[in-house]
Order: sequence, then C-alpha cells, then structure tokens
Amino acid sequence: MSQLLVRDLDPAVVERLKQRAKQHRRSLQGEVKAILEAAATLSAAGARKLSAEWRRHLEGAIQGDSAELIREDRDR
Repeated sequence: MSQLLVRDLDPAVVERLKQRAKQHRRSLQGEVKAILEAAATLSAAGARKLSAEWRRHLEGAIQGDSAELIREDRDR
C-alpha cells in the first residue's frame, strides 16, 4: 500500500475531519482514506460528462496522423 503525507493543513480543517471521522465511527486516517477513495472514483455519469467536455473542447480541431511523426522521429 502507498502512503501519502499532507503538510501544512489548517488546524481547523483537521478538526473538521476529526469530527467527521467521529460521526462515521472511523479513525481520522480511515476517514481521510474514505474521502480520497471517493474523490478518486469516476462514476459512469462523470466519465460521460468529462468525455462530452473534451469532445466540445476538441471540436473543429485538425487532428494529424501521429504515425507520421513517430516515423520521422524513428528515422532520425
């Protein structure tokens, strides 16, 4: 398992996290882990929304063939 160190958290934030952990009957570490796991999970609806945003962003852009660029790079 990986570990993560977060420095310079506002003490008020830590206190709110402790209160939230107590409400959920978890340790502070368990609560923070649950929050991070939930935030890192992209739902199907979220994925569709993100995909639509990228399609709008790239709409009308000219897309080149990357194979040509790779071939030029290899030929150097």
